Amino acid sequence: MIKSLKFILTGVFFYTCEIYAQTLGVVKGTVKDKSNNEALPGSIVVLDKAKGVSSDINGVFYISTTAGKHQLTCELIGYQKYVTTITVAENDTLNINISLADGNKLLDEVVVSAGRFEQKLSDVTVSMEVIKPTLIENKASQTLDLIMNQVPGVVVSDGQASIRGGSGYSYGAGTRVLMLVDEMPMISADAADIKWNYLPIENLEQVEVIKGASSALFGSSALNGVVNMRTAYAKDKPQTTVSLFGATYDAPKNLSYKWWKGTSQNQTGVNFSHAEKLGQLDLVLGGHLFNDEGYRYLETERRARFNMNLRYNFKKVQGLSMGINTNMMDTRGGLYFLWQNADSVYVPQGLDIQRFVNHRLNVDPYINYYTKKGGKYSLRSRYFLTNNTNNKNQGSRAELYYSEFQYQKHFKNNFTMTYGAVYMEQQVIADSLYGRHSGKNYAGYAQFDYKFKKLTTSLGIRGEFNRIDTAYTRGYLTKTINNLPFQPVFRAGMNYHLFEYTFLRASFGQGYRFPTIAEKYVSTNVSALKIFPNPSLQAERGWSAEIGIKQGFKLFNFKGFIDVAGFWTEYADMVEFAFDVYGNKTGLFYVDINNIGFKSQNVGRARITGIDASITGTGKMGPINVTTLIGFTYTNPIYLNYDPKLDTLGIEGLKVLKYRNQQLFKADIQLDYKKVSIGWSTRYYSYMENVDRRFEQSILHEYNDKANGVDWDAIPSTYILPGLKEYRADHRNQTYLMVGDNVIASWAGDWIHDFRASYQVSKTLKASFIVNNILNTEYSLRPGDVRPPRMFLIQLMLKI
Repeated sequence: MIKSLKFILTGVFFYTCEIYAQTLGVVKGTVKDKSNNEALPGSIVVLDKAKGVSSDINGVFYISTTAGKHQLTCELIGYQKYVTTITVAENDTLNINISLADGNKLLDEVVVSAGRFEQKLSDVTVSMEVIKPTLIENKASQTLDLIMNQVPGVVVSDGQASIRGGSGYSYGAGTRVLMLVDEMPMISADAADIKWNYLPIENLEQVEVIKGASSALFGSSALNGVVNMRTAYAKDKPQTTVSLFGATYDAPKNLSYKWWKGTSQNQTGVNFSHAEKLGQLDLVLGGHLFNDEGYRYLETERRARFNMNLRYNFKKVQGLSMGINTNMMDTRGGLYFLWQNADSVYVPQGLDIQRFVNHRLNVDPYINYYTKKGGKYSLRSRYFLTNNTNNKNQGSRAELYYSEFQYQKHFKNNFTMTYGAVYMEQQVIADSLYGRHSGKNYAGYAQFDYKFKKLTTSLGIRGEFNRIDTAYTRGYLTKTINNLPFQPVFRAGMNYHLFEYTFLRASFGQGYRFPTIAEKYVSTNVSALKIFPNPSLQAERGWSAEIGIKQGFKLFNFKGFIDVAGFWTEYADMVEFAFDVYGNKTGLFYVDINNIGFKSQNVGRARITGIDASITGTGKMGPINVTTLIGFTYTNPIYLNYDPKLDTLGIEGLKVLKYRNQQLFKADIQLDYKKVSIGWSTRYYSYMENVDRRFEQSILHEYNDKANGVDWDAIPSTYILPGLKEYRADHRNQTYLMVGDNVIASWAGDWIHDFRASYQVSKTLKASFIVNNILNTEYSLRPGDVRPPRMFLIQLMLKI
């Protein structure tokens, strides 16, 4: 027995010595971008197709190996694969510096939102659009919602975002499109709405738009899709950008709308950003000043914003970094809601407007650690404060606390798993608006992504608990399992690389949205309207499915892709912002202005089906570089439980969901030739078929008795929006396609066109001239809200 034990121990000793002797060699180096010498973190370095590591935040990698010859490969999405043969001497360290060449071929755009890790756009299993900062710079957009209206399938109306007709109109409360900044929610704690003018677009890397339910990854409010804004970090070379602009509103085409004296109202502003590396510290600074005299009477806006991103990369602990991002803004001005009359669309009701002062602040500390074996640990937090005051005694203070822990592991067989846990808390103080309320949210999620040869698959699950004060939302799984203490959701998708530039995809995702504090408890007046609380409001649920194809093409040196998707979305307990008489309706004397207004209601089941197509590309056509973003979306949004005898909210006889444009066409084309650039943008919104019926009727419509001479509909003073019915009829803007004397097709809606031209004065200075709404089209995206007339804008941009 003792001899056997000695034999075993001796064998183990010599085997260990042999292994130790074989692993004395070390391969060490840095991975950088060949074009600009920037470090490339997250690069996968592999020896002999077996042993691999991931480069750290500074692009550094370290592999222990046996002495002798080895094959070394290095890969990073968006770059060409690097392969070489190396020889490692015994007891020696081989230093090798790798430079990766740009591999940004067709469809190689890199995104992170689809699976919470870097993927090629062509590999994702859902429909996604990517917006680069160049489009925002070219159009001189000062808020992100303006550029979102150029994205195929997306409409932002009065701050409310809708993707593929998923949302209608909801004044300042709730959103089915979740806004993320660096993958964390940037929505207010009280209303859970998007503050578009707060987003720091002066410090923008790119914007990723997911179309379809995404709650399995991102939780409540991602019922209709996600907009993820990724902020930029410092590169090895410092960069400073400053832009100044000045703009004027032209007189509207209908001169009777012009309320101002003189030639025009003005808009001015300045943006700046600076990014550089200070040793191990990455520093990014940004700022924004803006002043708008307004094209509507009394509606003005002044804002000042400052933001800073700090990240420290530890040198002694490879893969470890920590940082803090912050953004703050002060805004003040006037809030316009409804017109005075159809013949004075730029004048607010009652010749009065809410004057407000808003302060917003977010602070985002975080820590990331990349292991040498492809793992990543991250802890991210956000504190988001919105403090609103106004002259109507409707102020509020809302605080959002958000924390998320995530672990992600990339395996060498193209399998990625992601686990996460989320805690979110809301604290709201608004005594005259909502009262005082608190909310808590707990969630856990898991995501699994696997790529096998040409097939990419994705699977995600999530469970989420939500509570406001002492009431918590019950979760729903099936008709018989519908009283769960949390809401479970599921998603799955696949993408098949059929041919070289042909990708087929299919996906299914569930979604949900918990009611916000504002929707349940708001009690206020806006213009002549009252907004009522609904404490019994329930969560809305839904799912979306799609089948799509992405086809690449090449025309001369112009490369692009055509993307076509058919989609199907359904909602249960859908929440709509409904306008009605909510007081006692038993007699004429009980109907007064105090009983009329909006309330969030669960209206039942709804279905939205349609098709979404886009063409995106860039490249040379002769000596001219061409960049395009073109898209068309058709939707059929209907109430599934519509009953014309019972439904009194929408226009009589219509089961189309309210406040939807069923057809959208978007196009943006940029032409660059040497120092000169010319661009053209187009947006088409089809006629909005259905709106709240009460907007087109007298508030005393039910008490008409024309036989006895009582016709309240004939008295303008009994209308909430005087003249709307006639205005909508006069502004259908019907267009006909004719062959000879025969009408082949017709459509109603509004076309809006923008023009721009720029000249590169020097290597660092560019001057631009932009005309928005060049044809001075009169249009609106919701009743009572006519959009701006033609605007002339000049911008100077300095990059050093």
